[in-house]
Amino acid sequence: MSAFWAIVQRDLRINLGAQGAALTTILFFVLAISLFPLGVGPEPQLLARISAGVIWVAALLAAQLSLDRLFQADHEDGTLDLLARAPLPLTLTIAAKLLAHWLGTGLPLALIAPLLAIMLQMDSAALPALLLALLLGTPSLSLIGGIGAALTLGARRGAVLVPLLTLPLLIPVLIFGVGAVEAAATGLSASPHLLLLGAFLALALVLSPFAAAAAVKLALE
Repeated sequence: MSAFWAIVQRDLRINLGAQGAALTTILFFVLAISLFPLGVGPEPQLLARISAGVIWVAALLAAQLSLDRLFQADHEDGTLDLLARAPLPLTLTIAAKLLAHWLGTGLPLALIAPLLAIMLQMDSAALPALLLALLLGTPSLSLIGGIGAALTLGARRGAVLVPLLTLPLLIPVLIFGVGAVEAAATGLSASPHLLLLGAFLALALVLSPFAAAAAVKLALE
């Protein structure tokens, strides 16, 4: 497990570094949400009605920004070949890189989302549901996105291909995430939606590292 956490720490340092994608992802998320009041108007009722969808769509798109570089940089400099030949199974190596991606992108998005939701006039009763939904949903964005990044490894225009492959698979996360927030805002229980997000995350945790590792092996052959 020391090798696993070493990979997590390495990738996290790269993501949070001066040339990392974490800051770009967070800035895109903040700017995209901040533009909506300017585009649709400052009416509080309108902003409150669309706030859940705006935040989730922005998070979904922001998470896609850095996925094309998830494996590409290591593939170009030969690091990925060395990691594939290391004693640590490639599946665990991929899992470590996906965990680092979520810690550097998905987790910050989930933590700052309630502040942006207040700007969009979201009901305060829905803020805990928003945070829980994002904490359950954003890992799925990294896990499913990792499969797309692995499938397009070495391909030209990979930055365009990854969203085309992954966004259709992430529609359930978007639906259940928005549903949880809207249910809490209307006084209903968000638990069914959160449980479905948890089930989707559990399935992605089991399948995504193996699928991404298989795709990486094909790219390295």
